[in-house]
Amino acid sequence: MKDLMGKAIWDYYHQNSAEDIITESSVSEPDVLPVSYLFRNFEEMPPIEQKALELSKGKTLDVGAAAGSHSLYLQNQKQLDVTAIDISKKSIEICKLRGVRNSVCQNLLDFNDGTFDTILLLMNGTGIFETIDRMDDYLKKLHQLLNSGGQLLIDGTDILYMFENPEGIELPADHYYGEVEYYVSYKAEEDEAFQMLYLDYDNLKTAAEEFGFKVEKIIDDEESYLARLTKI
Repeated sequence: MKDLMGKAIWDYYHQNSAEDIITESSVSEPDVLPVSYLFRNFEEMPPIEQKALELSKGKTLDVGAAAGSHSLYLQNQKQLDVTAIDISKKSIEICKLRGVRNSVCQNLLDFNDGTFDTILLLMNGTGIFETIDRMDDYLKKLHQLLNSGGQLLIDGTDILYMFENPEGIELPADHYYGEVEYYVSYKAEEDEAFQMLYLDYDNLKTAAEEFGFKVEKIIDDEESYLARLTKI
C-alpha cells in the first residue's frame, strides 16, 4: 500500500508543500480533490455528513476516518466516546496529532476492539465494500460490531445516471455497474488503485435486511443518500 492519501494528509498538516490529490475511476475522468477538504469543519461539510453527525450517539466507530474531521467533531462538540479507524498509517498518525484520543490503523474486517452504539461510514461509505460479492463480509462484520439497537449510518451513490447519457457509456455486462476501479495519484507518483463500490439504496436495503438490520433512508439527495441500518 503506497498510502498516497495519507501522504497528502501528512504533508498538509505539517505544511510540507502539499499538492492536490488527483482522483479518477474506470467510469470517470480525472478530478481534483484539495487536501484541505479532508480537514473541513462541520459548517463546511455537505448536508448528508452533517445529518449523520447529528444522529450519532453513544460509543462511536468512525470507519475510514482519514484526517479525523468527523471524529473530532463528535469527540469535542458532542462529547462522544469515539474511535477512528483507517487502513492509512499516516492518516491515523495525523488523527492522533489533531487530538483524536482513540485512533487505530487497521482493516475493519480485522478489528475486534469492542462494540458500538453508532458506526459511521461516510464519503461514499459503501465504497469500503469493494464489490457486490464482498458486501456480505462487511455487513456481517458491522453487525457484529454493533450493540443491540445500535445504528450504522452510511452514505452511498447510485451511479446508474452515468450510463444514461449521450456519451454512450454502456452498462457492463460482466459485473454490477457500481463496481469501479478507483485511482489516486499525488505529487506525480504512480497511481494507487482500489476497488470501490457505488451501491444503489435498494441493493443495500435488501442485503442489510438479510443480516437482521432495519433499514431506512434518512436523506435522498438526487443520486446520493444517507441510510440508517439499525441492529434489531
